[in-house]
Amino acid sequence: MAGRPKKNYDGSVSRSFAMVLQFGINMLVPICLMSFLGIYLDQRCGTSYWMVILFFVGAVAGGQNVFRLARRVYAGEKTKEESVADSRDIGAKQDTCK
Repeated sequence: MAGRPKKNYDGSVSRSFAMVLQFGINMLVPICLMSFLGIYLDQRCGTSYWMVILFFVGAVAGGQNVFRLARRVYAGEKTKEESVADSRDIGAKQDTCK
């Protein structure tokens, strides 16, 4: 073991794996929940279209969740103070334009 250099592990692999898992969960949970609700409604009401409709609603909701997560990840999260300051700046700019 003397000839083996010690690696400096920064955790980037585990963070990346956690992010991929989070993307998958954010997409699959709404689809599954809405599909099961659609199956339940179809069985309860004797219809055959609720599952398909609610599947697509779940897919849209999951896509929106993934989009929001990706936007936060790639744009860098702002702190609450920065967000409040930005909203105050926007409000001040709107007041001066009137």
